[in-house]
Amino acid sequence: MQILRRTLSLLVICSSLCSCGLGAGKGLDPPQEQKPPGQAGGKKVDEKKPRAPVDPNKFAVVIAGAGGEEAYTKQFSLQANQLHDALVNRLGFDEKRVFLLTEKGAGGPENGAAEYVARSTAQEARKAFETIKAAANPESLVFVILMGHGSFDGQQAKFNLVGPDLSAKEFLSLVSPIPARRVIFVNCASASGEFVKPLSGANRVVITATRSGSEQNATVFAEHFINGLTEPSADADKNNRISVLEAFNFATKTTADWYKMNERLASEHALLDDNGDGVGHEEAKEGDGAVAKTTYLDSNAVAVAGTDADLARLLSEKQKAEEAIEKLKVRKGEMKPEEYERELERLLVDLATITQSIKAKQK
Repeated sequence: MQILRRTLSLLVICSSLCSCGLGAGKGLDPPQEQKPPGQAGGKKVDEKKPRAPVDPNKFAVVIAGAGGEEAYTKQFSLQANQLHDALVNRLGFDEKRVFLLTEKGAGGPENGAAEYVARSTAQEARKAFETIKAAANPESLVFVILMGHGSFDGQQAKFNLVGPDLSAKEFLSLVSPIPARRVIFVNCASASGEFVKPLSGANRVVITATRSGSEQNATVFAEHFINGLTEPSADADKNNRISVLEAFNFATKTTADWYKMNERLASEHALLDDNGDGVGHEEAKEGDGAVAKTTYLDSNAVAVAGTDADLARLLSEKQKAEEAIEKLKVRKGEMKPEEYERELERLLVDLATITQSIKAKQK
């Protein structure tokens, strides 16, 4: 009981100390009405708003696959472009480190002034991942998102590209060699649920629009997930930042709302896996959610630390400590109560110490 009381006291301390850091800012304007598959929704970022500070240690691969018909081609490309704008303007990605692949490539007028635009072919995808592999380091974050159509023939799951498609296993071969601390892989395509098991791995958050390969209708998840990355109402814990888990929860709810509003039977059910067991869930449970809860795409640390290398290091240590606490909570049922309380106390003391150091640096 003494350990438990100390632990509760530390929780109160950490709750008051862990509020440091700049906010993620306001989100994109949500669409006035949800649009059916085949129509792009959402609005572009207001170019008059100041850009977020750039974090050179983040990379993104945004792929809009082959549409099959003009309406889908336009939808996927516009969504990819909308996301590109959000990453560069709102979330602090270096424009030179965001790889935008669309069906029409650089010739597509919807691609705006993106720094790197190419056609969404397997060759260009491989080139993008190779470039990231050469530039990334063990502290990097890599965000990969696919928007388009997918397929599953009972054995292989694939994402539709211009020309030969890439399978889940082929995407794994592109992602695995990258020396990054965190990889977020989001497949918004139909039949994408079959990507969970192949892509699952340590320090990797895998999100799919569907729960299996049999959900093969066009999806609406992409639009809602993109909006969720910067929509203020997605910030469930009100810390002025939107975690990957919060964006996922926002997207699953608003996707379900879209089907209800349009009086349709839901043909997609998103999954998240971040504990490396290859089993996705529709919400944070059974070991999933701890990593996504403490993973952010914003440049909060850069905004807070500026040019102070020591402060940047402390902010990185703080995020790792928070992640360790979330992972411990997942393991609670496997541990003896006294063992869990001792380990939780140790981690909370570490977090409180780091947070106090951050506060001292900011005075």
